[in-house]
Formats: sequence, structure tokens, C-alpha cells
Amino acid sequence: MASLMEELIDCLETEEKEFERLLILSQKKTPVIVNNKITELEQITEEEQIIVGRITTLENKRESVTKDIAEVINKDVEELKLTTLIELMSNQPEQRKRLSTVHDKLSATVRQVRQVNENNAQLISNALEMVNFDLSVVQAMRQAPETANYSKGGINTGSMLGGASGGFDAKQ
Repeated sequence: MASLMEELIDCLETEEKEFERLLILSQKKTPVIVNNKITELEQITEEEQIIVGRITTLENKRESVTKDIAEVINKDVEELKLTTLIELMSNQPEQRKRLSTVHDKLSATVRQVRQVNENNAQLISNALEMVNFDLSVVQAMRQAPETANYSKGGINTGSMLGGASGGFDAKQ
């Protein structure tokens, strides 16, 4: 049981370090989004995917170790939470403290990652809204009706709103 607990704690500590790396990348992403630096955003996203892959591997390992611990202590794995394990370790104060510390750090880091990612998602959503608005304005300008635009001599020049000409545009 002690070796399983040690393996669980080591796994959680490694997972917390990976979440710290993910948090740093997420924080780096915010100014990149604001400044619309697409290539940097792609690079950061690729790095995030690598870290998420490692976190997924650690999560699978943690679930496996937790399942083994549940079998040893004869508890249902679905009901076995870290807080329950912390309570059950009253006779092992050193491991209990390590598990409690890593649990608290991991929870705090995950909350921070979630918050930064929510902020980044909102920034991306706002940027997308602005792009759509700009596209709508450009489209509306192209479809603007012809206006009565007279020269000094009183002749209708027939220009369209926004300076577009009514002729065929070969670029389209």
C-alpha cells in the first residue's frame, strides 16, 4: 500500500508540474491573441497539445494506481477521492501531508488554467465578432446603392457609395 501511495503522490506531483507548464503557456497566449499574432498562437497551441498529451498519460496512470489502491483498501474506486485518501492516511503523517499539499497545489493550478483559458476563449470570441463585423461592413459597402453624385456642372457622375465602380471586377 505504501508503494502505491508513493506512486500516486509522484504521479500527482508530476501532473501538477505539467499543469504549471500549461498555465505558463496559456498566460503567454493572452497577449498573442490580443495582438493577433497567428503564427505564435499556432506554436503555443502545438506546445499545449504536447503537454496535454503528457497530462492525459499521467491521468491514466493516476486512475490505474487509484484503482489498485481501492482494491487494496476494499473501497469502490468511483467513491475514492483524494480527500478520502487524505483522511484515511492519519497514521502516515508524512505521506498525508505530501498528498494534501499536492492536492491543494494541483486544484489551484487547474483553477488558474481554467480561468486563463476562459479569458482567452472570450478574447478569441471577441476577435471573431470583430472580423465578422468588418466583413459585414465591407460586404455592405460593395452592395451599396448608386447615389446621386453631381459634378459642378450638374452632371450625375454615377459613383457608388464607398468609391466602388459599377463595372466588372476581373479580380473576383
